[in-house]
Amino acid sequence: MNEIILAQATESTIGGLGTIGYGLATIGPGLGIGILVGKALEGMARQPEMAGQLRTTMFLGIAFVEALALIGLVAGFLF
Repeated sequence: MNEIILAQATESTIGGLGTIGYGLATIGPGLGIGILVGKALEGMARQPEMAGQLRTTMFLGIAFVEALALIGLVAGFLF
């Protein structure tokens, strides 16, 4: 009986750490996307004729940075 109670206590503690871990994992991509978009807008303001190419590159960068947040989500479920 005692082993079952200890196992349940361990599972609830680990689940809480996964949630905290995912919260921390979203900080990096959030900052990365903010910096990326800000620099892209700065580049568009400096050279408006390059806006189309900068926008395409910005969206590719956002996709790669957002992949980090998804990896953090999966890692939160696994660990």
